[in-house]
Amino acid sequence: MTDKININPLLPIFINPLKVKYLIIGGGKAGTEKLFFLLKNSPDANITIVSLEVSLKIYELSNKHSNVKVQNKKFDRSDLIDKDIVIIATNHSDLNREIRLEAKQMRLLVNVVDKPLLSDFYFGSVVTKGNLKVGISTNGKSPTFSKRFREILESILPDEVESVLDNLNKLRNSLKSDFTVKVRELNKITSNLIIDNERI
Repeated sequence: MTDKININPLLPIFINPLKVKYLIIGGGKAGTEKLFFLLKNSPDANITIVSLEVSLKIYELSNKHSNVKVQNKKFDRSDLIDKDIVIIATNHSDLNREIRLEAKQMRLLVNVVDKPLLSDFYFGSVVTKGNLKVGISTNGKSPTFSKRFREILESILPDEVESVLDNLNKLRNSLKSDFTVKVRELNKITSNLIIDNERI
């Protein structure tokens, strides 16, 4: 009898940075890393950082990005108003739990850094080649594998993939048929992009 295969139940989504407002609570190493990650993937994201202690790197990033606001102060429940996604990254576990409770009462999506059981979502590894973006998750099993797999994908995906996407988009827009026919035609054209396993 074979063992049941575990399947990662997480739902990958891609968020429009102009449609949501982020709040990062904590301006230390963890908060800095999350800000860097958000800006790397969504340079125009609307981000507010609230913290009594703010790293120099956060100030440097906020000076380069007008969409990043730093509030050098103690967290207050009012900071959650008009926010959509909250990243809790203070160095105090009890405070993190208190903030999470308040955020959940306001029905906000929450990520508590390094606390998967307290988080609604996680940040995975991301590969970006122009308009192509690939998210990677091991469901927390091995962040190291995610990182290495990202490096592999970055090395094997050609820089020309952006021109391929541009050409496919032009072709898609030129097809005047209905949706089903468009899909059929594009599937034919892109079938040669898939490597035949027998030739490997």
